[in-house]
Amino acid sequence: MHDLHTGQWVWLIPVLPLVGALLHAGLGARVIAALGDKRGRWLVGAVATGLVLASFAVSCVVLSDLVANGGEHRRALAGLGPGGSTPDWIKMGTVHLRFEALVDPLSMLMCLIVTGVGGLIHLYATGYMATDRDYPRFFTYFNLFIFMMLVLVLGSSAALMFVGWEGVGLCSYLLISFWFEDPENAKAGNKAFIVNRIGDVGFLLGMMTVFSLFGTLSFRAADGTGFLDLAEHGRTATAALTVGSATLISLLFFVGACGKSAQFPLYIWLPDAMAGPTPVSALIHAATMVTAGVVMVTRLSPIFAQAPSAMMVVAAIGLFTAVLAAGIAAVQNDIKKVLAYSTVSQLGYMFLGCGVGAFAAGMFHVTTHAFFKALLFLGAGSVIHAMSGEQDMRKMGGLAGRIRVTHGTMVAGWLAIAGIPVFSGFWSKDLILNSALGAPRYGLLLYAVGVGTALLTAFYMTRLMAKTFWTPQRFVEPHGDKGHGGDDGHGHGHGGVHESPRSMTVPLIVLAALSVVGGLVGTPWANAFEHFLEPSVASRNLIVPHEGMPAATGLLVGALVAALGVGFGLHAYRTKGKSGFLADERTRSSNPLFIGATNLWYIDGTLSRICIGGGGQLADRVWRWADRMLIDGAVNAVAWVTGAIAEVVRRTQSGYLRSYAVTMLVGAAVVVAWVLGGSVRP
Repeated sequence: MHDLHTGQWVWLIPVLPLVGALLHAGLGARVIAALGDKRGRWLVGAVATGLVLASFAVSCVVLSDLVANGGEHRRALAGLGPGGSTPDWIKMGTVHLRFEALVDPLSMLMCLIVTGVGGLIHLYATGYMATDRDYPRFFTYFNLFIFMMLVLVLGSSAALMFVGWEGVGLCSYLLISFWFEDPENAKAGNKAFIVNRIGDVGFLLGMMTVFSLFGTLSFRAADGTGFLDLAEHGRTATAALTVGSATLISLLFFVGACGKSAQFPLYIWLPDAMAGPTPVSALIHAATMVTAGVVMVTRLSPIFAQAPSAMMVVAAIGLFTAVLAAGIAAVQNDIKKVLAYSTVSQLGYMFLGCGVGAFAAGMFHVTTHAFFKALLFLGAGSVIHAMSGEQDMRKMGGLAGRIRVTHGTMVAGWLAIAGIPVFSGFWSKDLILNSALGAPRYGLLLYAVGVGTALLTAFYMTRLMAKTFWTPQRFVEPHGDKGHGGDDGHGHGHGGVHESPRSMTVPLIVLAALSVVGGLVGTPWANAFEHFLEPSVASRNLIVPHEGMPAATGLLVGALVAALGVGFGLHAYRTKGKSGFLADERTRSSNPLFIGATNLWYIDGTLSRICIGGGGQLADRVWRWADRMLIDGAVNAVAWVTGAIAEVVRRTQSGYLRSYAVTMLVGAAVVVAWVLGGSVRP
């Protein structure tokens, strides 16, 4: 482990947003009341955004110090206490965990994404949520989420990561159900919270298994005794690390990843999470929290790499989820629902990369996805703002010339996710696909399905852009106070289609620029991104080398597939006339694939019947037989026996003194007889 000159600064990265959350919770409403609504809200938003961007600046300083160390083992442990001290966190028996940060390329990359993209989304939210009555509460949750996410990525042990893991789950629940007066929002928050708890069981069981084998939960240790240090050498605390043990650990942790990163079958919470404010969708469900599962799998790559069967499960689940969600996205009419299912699909791509051993490629897609998907979500929010709360794309069209900045920036996000050269998604998507082609098993199948999904992605994103911006206008000019702020009336309306304020368009412009050039660090010729992450992922000797097609050929195929998808979309939803748009509606009643996708492949309904219907019936039977008959019956039986005995004993309490005297005399006689009998010797 190397020493960091800026080690004492690391604790500032998570603490700054935490300070913001505490300030807003305690003083936010009072500041607005004291300074007036406009100036008070400006100050609350400025503090919330400024502290997150300050955390980004500190992350840049720490990263530069880390990179200056050089070498393949750029890692450091930094105490998360004042002055960089390392306080004990848990010290009980053989469990000894310190409250410290693992500073390496993976953790610092995520710090930059969380605070950088998160800071831009905070700035956007100051405009989007400008008139919401719970403005301080919103930024309390927003800042608290940033803090929890930073704890997750910086934690030096699985236990500390789990604290952040649960923290972002809590914040997600609070933000999804932010407008809890609406029953649908409250239900969406509950659904996200409950489904994620299923995944958390896998995470907990994985931690227990790790501790039983390695005797520690620390990822890395200064003396090389962290469980990832041991796993890299194929060891546990007492013996060799077997394939079976590595497979068990990997699959248990992957269950947790499926919950947090919305993979089949635990993906069902994320589309409903769009009920929350659009900045929440951009921050939590596009750029940060939903990628936590990919980060965790990458962190544990030394163990996953020694479990080939588990790796294949990761790749298969990821690819299946990508295809499944892409099909649903292609038929959605709610602009945010399209992007929600798109996020599920893109997360599947990331797990495909991890599953074939290309962990750096998976994290590269995490990075580029943070740029273009945050841009698309924020752009969708700007469209909703312009339309005074409308989210149905069937009621849009003709917006390209009305909201030019929103349209221009969303074009960059559209081309990036479609995989058009040289936009960021082009490089990361094709790196994953080429790695999948070189997988030791089923490589060609993985590649073919992945390419087909990329074609579908380009198509449905073109559909979104065409129905929103390029088809003929299909709306009546909005007026009144329906409002943009909450997508359902929690905000203010301006009357008429209008461009968003500068606080919303500036983040769009910055993210659009990143969507254009952000992928250049990962080109197959520069390969800078993979080299940067080398100290954080499994050693090359643990992973089978990938021998896909030549890089130039793979990029050419990817570009052709993206162009075909965009071409099909433009043809189906051409701007001249309404034939393309109406053809979409006619297909609904005749095409089985369209019908299946429209009904979400019947998965949500099936799971609802099994888990809610079947689970409810099971719970009812357990209540009737176990609770009422066994537990209540046993308690009632004890009460009956006690009462019966009491009834017998009660009859001896006559209240007459002579009866008590006779009883005492008989008792004394029995005692004397027993004493005299015991003293007789044979």
